[in-house]
Amino acid sequence: MSSPDHASDPQTAATRDVVMRYHLSWKARDIEAVLALYHPEVEYNDFFQNRCMGFDELGDYIRATMPCGPDDFLEHSDRIRIDGDTAFIQYAIRVSGGGTFRASEAITVRDGLIWRINEYALLVQPVNRTKDSAQRPAASRLGLSARQLGMLARDLEEYFQRSQPYLDPALDLHQVASATGYTRNQISYLLNQMLGQSFYQYVNQTRLQHLIQLLETAVPPVRIDELAFNAGFNSLSAFYRCFRQHTGMSPKAYLKHLHKSL
Repeated sequence: MSSPDHASDPQTAATRDVVMRYHLSWKARDIEAVLALYHPEVEYNDFFQNRCMGFDELGDYIRATMPCGPDDFLEHSDRIRIDGDTAFIQYAIRVSGGGTFRASEAITVRDGLIWRINEYALLVQPVNRTKDSAQRPAASRLGLSARQLGMLARDLEEYFQRSQPYLDPALDLHQVASATGYTRNQISYLLNQMLGQSFYQYVNQTRLQHLIQLLETAVPPVRIDELAFNAGFNSLSAFYRCFRQHTGMSPKAYLKHLHKSL
């Protein structure tokens, strides 16, 4: 599972040691071993749940997300890519009652411990695995190391949060590439092969996060369809499909649940 990239680099070797212990601790379902590898100042960003956690919150989070049931699983779908202080891990995970996810983690190591994790997840239906992985384009052909993949994911996230380009219903990959300075192939590789999403799935997910924030502060009566168009969705069918995929319920049911909790 280790990466041959920059094998002679001491920083890469140190990162590989920490990340491999982290990987094996998850594989062994050893919660205490996992927690022992987090830096006291760790920052864990779960972009699916839009959560940023510190060390004190991670115990409960790991216990809730670690697969332990007979039907649960955690399977790594690619080799661990390591460069300097950064590693990239891809996996599929199923937790009882929580569904099946495809996820990627960009992990940064500092002082021999995990200092930062950016986790990107997508809720999916179980799929049949095929043997086409050898046909996937290598990240090295696109000029991206593991560290650069992590930087690209972070830069893309920051661009979407700062500039909100998703509010434009006509947004396309060419516009995002021009704005961020990356190539369309590099962004497509990150989204398709690392995060398990198409460009439009990624864009619609950020639109949905924007809309959900609006729902939390909206004053009744709420016109969800109008909010969807304001968030950049150009199709109600795409909006309803995206909403149900990421929340597990219809917009009307979600709004009812939200008002009940408030």
